[in-house]
Amino acid sequence: MSAHRGSEDTAAKPEVDSQFQQLETATSAEDADFKRREVRVVAKLDLFLCPILIALQLISFLDRGNIGFAATQGMITDLGLVGTQLNTAVSLFYPLYILSEFPAALIAKRVGFNRVIPAAAACWGLCCLGNGFAKNFGELVACRMLMGMFEGFLMPSLTLMLANWYKRDEIGLRISYLFITTAISSAVSGLIAYAILFMDGTAGYPGWRWLYIIEGCVTVAVAFICYFIIPSSYATAYFLNEDDRAVMRKRAELTESYSGGNGHYTRAEFMMAIKDVKTWLHTAIQVMCLTVLYGFSVFLPVILRFGFNFSIEQSQYLSIPVFVWGSIVYVVCGYLSDRFSRRFLACVVCAPLGMAGYAILLGGNQLSVGVKYFACFLIGTCAWMMGGANIAWLSTNTAPDGKRAASLGLAFAVGNLGGIISGQIYPQTMAPSYTLGHAWSLGAVCISFCLWWVLRHLYHSRETGKQGMREGTLPEPVEFSDRATSYKYQH
Repeated sequence: MSAHRGSEDTAAKPEVDSQFQQLETATSAEDADFKRREVRVVAKLDLFLCPILIALQLISFLDRGNIGFAATQGMITDLGLVGTQLNTAVSLFYPLYILSEFPAALIAKRVGFNRVIPAAAACWGLCCLGNGFAKNFGELVACRMLMGMFEGFLMPSLTLMLANWYKRDEIGLRISYLFITTAISSAVSGLIAYAILFMDGTAGYPGWRWLYIIEGCVTVAVAFICYFIIPSSYATAYFLNEDDRAVMRKRAELTESYSGGNGHYTRAEFMMAIKDVKTWLHTAIQVMCLTVLYGFSVFLPVILRFGFNFSIEQSQYLSIPVFVWGSIVYVVCGYLSDRFSRRFLACVVCAPLGMAGYAILLGGNQLSVGVKYFACFLIGTCAWMMGGANIAWLSTNTAPDGKRAASLGLAFAVGNLGGIISGQIYPQTMAPSYTLGHAWSLGAVCISFCLWWVLRHLYHSRETGKQGMREGTLPEPVEFSDRATSYKYQH
């Protein structure tokens, strides 16, 4: 009987192996088929969703940043702005902007992205339109503050919407589209401002009022369109068929499986971010970076007009090449830093050029206008790159997801204090030298440059500590995070 059973087992083994191979082959074929279908679905998401997000991000930065162009086209005189009132109007955009980001993150998904995003866009578009009819400083400030409150809903909503549609390893590239758009928006705003300048006097309105009126109307129109084209979920998305929705269901299951089934971050992960010194170093740098970015992008037309003594027309169109150059640098350096995973170099290579640019502008009246205009290109080399590279470096060196979300949230929220600061460092009373603004910005770039070296040393020290953990000389953390030996920092 034993021999008989042994012969049965021997006969059955090839059959079992054959069944296993068939199952393995079927599974591999199924996975390959799913991957092909998934690539098609992601391409549809990029085609139908990303243009909407890019358009919204573009018009939001156009609406908040056009005050610099309006100031050069006569808004200061028409509204009777004196002293630092222009700077105050710039700064007061940000307090409610910062405060509205947190509640926006809480309600966006619950209420629905297809409702929150269009509603916020329509509201800030109406406020932008209201700027065109402002008669004094108080009305201008009221419109700016309300604009900030409603625009504060956009970035958290867009980021969460991306996380709702894309997998975690797909989000980084799509978020980078939003940062690239902020750079391009400055160039576009200069072109629009120059074009609208020719409407000066139409219907009895000066050009700067038409700038607000037209951009506000466009924003409201885009918001109206977004209400119909932003889908509430993949189950009702008009651009997905049944097969695509099946793929999206599978993707959602994989995402929920990775995050523990409920997608919620833990208090422990939040505390990891709070207690990690690198979170605060990156956040401090972000304040410096956004001070430079907002100060330069908003006040460059003002500097060209009242600092370099260019005409109104020249201050509009001469700002465009500087902003275009900054956009190109951001795109190229951002691509290279992603391609080679070299975050530190992307930060520190551009910063010295910005230092040189501000140092030239601080050189005074003895320098020619051409030299000072060239300095603006040097500043543009670092202005957009600094903030985006700093956030990218923090994001790629933080884990798990809850800690990353908390770290980035702090960096974004606290970093926007740079917007408040930037509005105060270029008072009209300091024209034409604008010494305070140039000196403050130079200091911000220098501080960022030094803190990046501190961060580099910190990351290298932690990697050395991880080697000790691998060798058993140091204890390994109980909970997984970027401090674990399996996680490698990018330098």
